[in-house]
Amino acid sequence: MSADSYPAPKRFTALVLAADRTNKDPITQHTGAACKAFAPVNGVPMIIRVLDTLAACDLVNTIILCGPPESLHTHCPELKHRIASGQVIWIPNLDSPSRSAESGLKQISSDTPVLLTTADHALLTPGMVQSFLRDSLATQCDATVGLVRQQDIAAAFPGSRRTVIRLRDGGFCGCNLFTFNPQGRALIRFWRQAEDLRKRPWRLIAQVLGFKMVLSYLFGFLTLQQGLQAVSEKSGVKIQGIMLDDPRAGVDVDKIEDLVLAESILKRKANNSHSDNQSVE
Repeated sequence: MSADSYPAPKRFTALVLAADRTNKDPITQHTGAACKAFAPVNGVPMIIRVLDTLAACDLVNTIILCGPPESLHTHCPELKHRIASGQVIWIPNLDSPSRSAESGLKQISSDTPVLLTTADHALLTPGMVQSFLRDSLATQCDATVGLVRQQDIAAAFPGSRRTVIRLRDGGFCGCNLFTFNPQGRALIRFWRQAEDLRKRPWRLIAQVLGFKMVLSYLFGFLTLQQGLQAVSEKSGVKIQGIMLDDPRAGVDVDKIEDLVLAESILKRKANNSHSDNQSVE
């Protein structure tokens, strides 16, 4: 069979959540931006960084942006241009991430696979996204979630504080990267039950998975696979974790110290690129 005979991989519609959680968001207050998504990270609004990354991915063919409110778009002329030109489809956000995601999915044909991410993922790269999507397509699961090992983040960025789910086989941090096939979309409804508990892992496990799982978690017996299997059984959606090797995938910009870290990483990368160019010359 020739290479041309193989079916082309599925292409995803990317859904980007870009609404502030609160009017008193620390990033918004610190930077003076009109909203968190417009906060500059090393001189570029973080939403533009995310949109640039997704536009550079071969496996993404449509980008839907959920939020920020249309009244704020004048504060980010580049975003306004992309929406007007059709490069990005904008829809209004609702009052929570899960409801916004649910609204976004209604705009997407049911047979189209979906990549879900967030506007505060300022360090996201095309390589991360492509790797995550390729691995997700290979799983034959209904939904996937991107993860980074906490030890990799700690080794790369000592002192960085992340939300960690500590399990028997290690600590894991989310990457704000998810995929859903048609069956996997049911997971969004399940997400709504757990939304307010994401910063309190043991309470999340208790409410969603039950007392037995909470004991397993508290005593250090619960593994990642057992946790995902339990969620799969409870939600009716077959879920798999996708491990990313790049520790930057686990760094979103939620706090001022996250912003400082993200800018230092981007500046270091820019300096290294400049040094490499000089050596070539």
